[in-house]
Amino acid sequence: MDDWISLLGSHLPEFFQGFKITIRITLVGLGIGAALGLPAAVLRVYGGKWIRTIALAYIELFRGTPILAQLFLVYYGLPDMGIILPRMGAAYLALGLNSGAYQAEYFRGAIQAIGGGQMMAARSIGMSRIKAIRHIILPQALRLVIPPWSNEPISLMKASAVVYLIAVPDLMTKGKQLIAQYYYSPIVVYLIVAVFYLVLVLSLTWILNRVRTRLEIPGLDVETR
Repeated sequence: MDDWISLLGSHLPEFFQGFKITIRITLVGLGIGAALGLPAAVLRVYGGKWIRTIALAYIELFRGTPILAQLFLVYYGLPDMGIILPRMGAAYLALGLNSGAYQAEYFRGAIQAIGGGQMMAARSIGMSRIKAIRHIILPQALRLVIPPWSNEPISLMKASAVVYLIAVPDLMTKGKQLIAQYYYSPIVVYLIVAVFYLVLVLSLTWILNRVRTRLEIPGLDVETR
């Protein structure tokens, strides 16, 4: 216990700095993922044959390969094509692309859970397909998706630890730096890092549960079954 108190007392600002970087990477990656995943889901459900194939290829590529390989391809591979990204930019892009593939499947499931009769009813009163999707299907699907989607921020936050391999100064990197610079016990440092991650997971779970409760549509889950 004395080791924990001494280490936290001496280096708490450094842990918090890494903690903030981890939160920022998670939020930006989640935002990029939503911006990619929602269109990909809509295209998979309502697009033509070739568009559905392209959307499916993106989803399967990033769900079927390790996030570490994706990170290295973005950071080390894109410069061969003349695209050089800073470490943070590469972390944002890799996590966003990966998250987008998973979010697309969450969104697709929610869209398909909306009864087909609602699309038919919208078209019967003169709405175009795009307007029906925008004003009828998506508002319901985005509420319905919250319970399964709430796993994604937590999964992405934990997966973000891989960015230490390209020297992004996140929470894991700060822990490794403290071990290397001051010869602290790795067990003590990694336990403190794990506690920070646990606090973040519990906080995200609480926030997402509150959001789900406030946005829940009574009876919609029964109707979609």
